[in-house]
Amino acid sequence: MKQKVIPQNALLKLGDKEVELPVVIGTEGEESIDINKLRDLTGYITLDSGYKNTGATKSAITFLDGELGILRYRGYPIEQLAEKSNFMEVAYLLFYGELPTADEYSDFVEKTTKHTLVHEDVKKFFEGFPSNAHPMGQLCSLMCTLSSFYPDSLNPNAGKEEIDLTMIRILAKMPTLVSWIHKKSIGHQVMYPLNKYDYVTNFLYMTFGMRSEDYIADPVIVDALDKLLILHADHEQNCSTSTVRMVGSSQANPYASVAAGVAALWGPLHGGANQQVIEMLEKIKSDGGNVAKWVEKAKDKNDPFRLMGFGHRVYKNFDPRAKIIKQACDNVLSKLGIHDPILDIAKQLEEAALKDEYFVERKLYPNVDFYSGIIYRAIGFPTEMFTVLFALGRLPGWLSQWKEMRESNEPIGRPRQIYVGATERDYMNIAIR
Repeated sequence: MKQKVIPQNALLKLGDKEVELPVVIGTEGEESIDINKLRDLTGYITLDSGYKNTGATKSAITFLDGELGILRYRGYPIEQLAEKSNFMEVAYLLFYGELPTADEYSDFVEKTTKHTLVHEDVKKFFEGFPSNAHPMGQLCSLMCTLSSFYPDSLNPNAGKEEIDLTMIRILAKMPTLVSWIHKKSIGHQVMYPLNKYDYVTNFLYMTFGMRSEDYIADPVIVDALDKLLILHADHEQNCSTSTVRMVGSSQANPYASVAAGVAALWGPLHGGANQQVIEMLEKIKSDGGNVAKWVEKAKDKNDPFRLMGFGHRVYKNFDPRAKIIKQACDNVLSKLGIHDPILDIAKQLEEAALKDEYFVERKLYPNVDFYSGIIYRAIGFPTEMFTVLFALGRLPGWLSQWKEMRESNEPIGRPRQIYVGATERDYMNIAIR
């Protein structure tokens, strides 16, 4: 087999002019052309709607190969991390680049535990939200509000220790805020953290516990939620992560940058996919629950109906996260013994799609959003909370990407455009007499 020869430069020809552009190869063999000086050399810019072919940064955090179904954090396969690690260890790995020693891990957990409480004055802002306010709107606002209580974090030239403390604070307080949002939606008093519990159990305690009762978390639920948080922790330069880096490139503080990530994730094309899965299942149920009918509708190219939670824009063969979380989903449903028509329809739909040649040929397999929505519903989360839970998992990735962008001294993001509006014209007084 011939070894592939990779040129050091790419030759671009524009009329009679030729320019050489450097070729850059990533550690996993990703090939790219460096166009940083393209405009200076040629006067041209590139047009790439949605940045689908643009590498906006060099990153050492996450490697993703959609063709082969590979996802790795800092070089570690997601399958190994989901099986052997936990969310806090993965957060440390994303933050600092290496797995912690026993002492480093203990110190990281202890520091995080010390910052789980949220300043009581934050509740005054929180209490001003209507009870039916969307959870993502509340989370975005509360994240920005936190920055007001830590003015030192606004310093764009803060040192390593200050940045680490801010990242740990955000990681620690996020579960508290998310649990408050859920409690408010059902009219319950908010719960304060009980730091004898681990990160995930503490979150479940604050979310579903009652002050007058002892809370016992089911290990199967803790394990499933921990895995979901790991699987969502980072996913390369997606919409919300790129937003965090773009906002952070202006030297905005981590609270504002994360809040921007929350806002980007809010969109139904990004973080709302698992919510759309449940809404689709509700629609099938209300129509009588005939799964075969809706499978046929999905196969009909003239029918606007599409299966939510199947296939993936990046993964072309399979979503490695879905393989992992499918087992956790089965464990949760089996352990809880839930008899929910919606979840029954989901299982039928999954079985049909995995066996039907139409879906198999087109690689329309159930993805992580399909299974995560089912798990969240089985645990007891309302549909509106799903995207907030996504944000909780993605938080370490956002913070790690913000930190990496800052440490790399990346310039402020400033995309170009191709103007297609009116050419110069003289003002004519039409409306104002």
